[in-house]
Amino acid sequence: MHRKSRAGAASIVAMSDLLRVRLDKWLWAARLFKTRSVAAEAVDSGRVRVNGERTKPAREVRLGDRIEISQRAAAMVVAVQAVSTTRGSAPVARQLYAETPDSSARRERLREVHRLGAEPADALQGRPTKRDARRLKRLRDSAAD
Repeated sequence: MHRKSRAGAASIVAMSDLLRVRLDKWLWAARLFKTRSVAAEAVDSGRVRVNGERTKPAREVRLGDRIEISQRAAAMVVAVQAVSTTRGSAPVARQLYAETPDSSARRERLREVHRLGAEPADALQGRPTKRDARRLKRLRDSAAD
């Protein structure tokens, strides 16, 4: 009987250990960053905030934490729903967090603006023709006089 109580206590400790995961490891497991070192670098540089505060990669993630991630032009705000130390498939990783509605709406607006924006290559004319080069030469010569 005594051994069962010890085993039960050990399993409770193990369960509480499962709830304690480093921030960089959780970001990697949730597939928000490609590698754990990239996640740690983002946390160190301040592009990741937990509950509005700048933090360190070794900070433990808890259920209900609000994580703000600034990547490129878009910022993403997620709430931690589950904790995992292993990187699973994308559908499994998506269950670790829930993106806030205003965050997803903001990212969708940005995606739409980007899609509807002007094509940068349209502004490029390419290399000047021989005729254009002669005109430019005449302009430079007349400006030098």
